[in-house]
Amino acid sequence: MVSMIGLIGGLILLTFLVMRGMNLLIVAPLSALFVAVLNGVPIFPQFASEGQTDFISSYMDGFAGFITSWYLMFLAGAIFGKVMEDSGAAESVSHWIVSKLGIKHAVLAVVLACAVLTYGGVSLFVVAFAVYPMAISLFKEANFPRRFIPAALAFGSTTFTMTSAGSPEIQNWIPIPYLGTSPYAGWEVSLIVAVFMLIFGYWWLMKMIRKAVAKGESFEGRETDNQEIRTDLPHPLTSIVPLLAVLIVSFAFHNSLEQSALILALLSGIIATWLLNRKYFRNFWSAVGEGTTGALIAIGNTSAVVGFGGVAKVTPAFDSAVDFMTNIPGDPLIGGAVAVMVIAGLTGSSSGGQTIALPILGPHYLDMGVNADALHRTISLSSGTLDSLPHGGYAVTTIRSIAGETHKSAYPAFGAMTVVVPLVGVILAIVLFSLGIGG
Repeated sequence: MVSMIGLIGGLILLTFLVMRGMNLLIVAPLSALFVAVLNGVPIFPQFASEGQTDFISSYMDGFAGFITSWYLMFLAGAIFGKVMEDSGAAESVSHWIVSKLGIKHAVLAVVLACAVLTYGGVSLFVVAFAVYPMAISLFKEANFPRRFIPAALAFGSTTFTMTSAGSPEIQNWIPIPYLGTSPYAGWEVSLIVAVFMLIFGYWWLMKMIRKAVAKGESFEGRETDNQEIRTDLPHPLTSIVPLLAVLIVSFAFHNSLEQSALILALLSGIIATWLLNRKYFRNFWSAVGEGTTGALIAIGNTSAVVGFGGVAKVTPAFDSAVDFMTNIPGDPLIGGAVAVMVIAGLTGSSSGGQTIALPILGPHYLDMGVNADALHRTISLSSGTLDSLPHGGYAVTTIRSIAGETHKSAYPAFGAMTVVVPLVGVILAIVLFSLGIGG
């Protein structure tokens, strides 16, 4: 009982402190320490018996492991976003989109830009880095409150694209070896759910933005923003080519190079931006330097939260929670969805929720005769729900590190788009599968 209080209490403490705007590099290890103490996990390696895991090792394994896996991707993504901004390419693309869609559709432009890149295989973190400069330009021109930018970025990246059939994102591929399915599993239901989430989510996001505008909110510039009104912007065609380069290269190599394809794709985008728009740069190497600094801050904040998940996973309470969640009686699709949701919420990771639950759920439910395609799609969709609670790595990176917002101002809309909308999508998927559609 005490151990479970420690696990849940640590999660609540982390969420509360993050929402209060405290530094993640401090509150994440403190919250993890709370979890460890109440679960009887030794603090120092010297206090642990042979074969026993300690707090410091668990936290630092999670922290350092994330940096090892993602640093170069964060670096390339941050630099790509900065060179797109410095060259004026992001602003040029935003002006072109506004001219075609109209400024009233600025939010839709951001959402669709994220959707194209995400479904093309670009990592969610990279998409946020790459599209943010364009989002700033669009929101500024439309005079929409900038606190909604993280919600727009996340909505286009983590909802109707990330977990949909055919998506090259890992959240759609992890179930394959466990269930013997394909990335197009349950595509009929996936298509219906994706269209629903796009329409419902966009309507809700615009309703929140219009309400804020009606209350007098508007776009507020910052000293760190590019204040210059540029008239010598590159042509929209040469500005959009780097984005297409990222999309094409990542799609072409994601099977053979896997995660490394993202690094190659982003390097292609950086090189394409320099080759096509080099005469428009104000200071190329300054942009590279700013991108590098931004990458360090972003990956540090995210790794701090991943470290918390590393500690949570070695506690007795976590094992008990996983055992309980993976043995929920009733409809297997509901049980699988709930199990993956909760585990993803505890670890702050959609992929983590799947990789922990599937080795247990997969064989168990397949032996029961559950349709593998339906289970694949349900689990994939459900992994993209509670992973976006305030402590989630993507939420922290997008809100705090990339957009420079506080959780207090940005998370209500962000949570609505990344938690509530996908939750409704999961319910719709289960209903459709129960009716025999796509199963």
